[in-house]
Amino acid sequence: MNINFKKDNSLVPVVVQDDRTLQVLMLGYMNEEAFEKTKKEKVVTFFSRSKNRLWTKGEESGNFLTVKSIAIDCDQDTILIKAVPTNVVCHTGSFSCFGDKDAKGFLYELEETISQRIDGKVDGSYTYSLYQRGMNKMAQKVGEEAVELVIEAKDDNELLFKNEAADLLYHLLILLKAKGFSLEDIEEILKKRDQ
Repeated sequence: MNINFKKDNSLVPVVVQDDRTLQVLMLGYMNEEAFEKTKKEKVVTFFSRSKNRLWTKGEESGNFLTVKSIAIDCDQDTILIKAVPTNVVCHTGSFSCFGDKDAKGFLYELEETISQRIDGKVDGSYTYSLYQRGMNKMAQKVGEEAVELVIEAKDDNELLFKNEAADLLYHLLILLKAKGFSLEDIEEILKKRDQ
């Protein structure tokens, strides 16, 4: 990754996105030292223009940004980092410096929560208890939710229809996890069909 740090006082802009939802979290600046530290430690470190020093996001608040991937733009003067936030990102208390958490992409967060409950064998969790009941029960539940969605589609109650659609997606995510697949795997199939 060759970045042109010679422009703009040796600083390049860095856009940080949530790795799961792709929501833009914040914009900061890096010099070469901050970039190397970020790559090495896998935690986002900026060059703070106001403090005139390296600044690891979360060093005071504990709200770190764990790096998942780094990309450089075509002009080699802007960095895109996909990261997983520990908590809220903005100093104002908002999820992102551009506002609150967006619903778009939330399915990926839900998928991660489902995985954590199953992998962690969380007692008292509906997700884990359904998983324990086996493949037949999980598949049956997806079928039941699909039928309930079809029934609601024939009526005019929008709220019930949307709730049944949510139930179907939730149970489908559990079934995907049990089969060893992810939402991204299914998106990839749909993407190939679009070509």
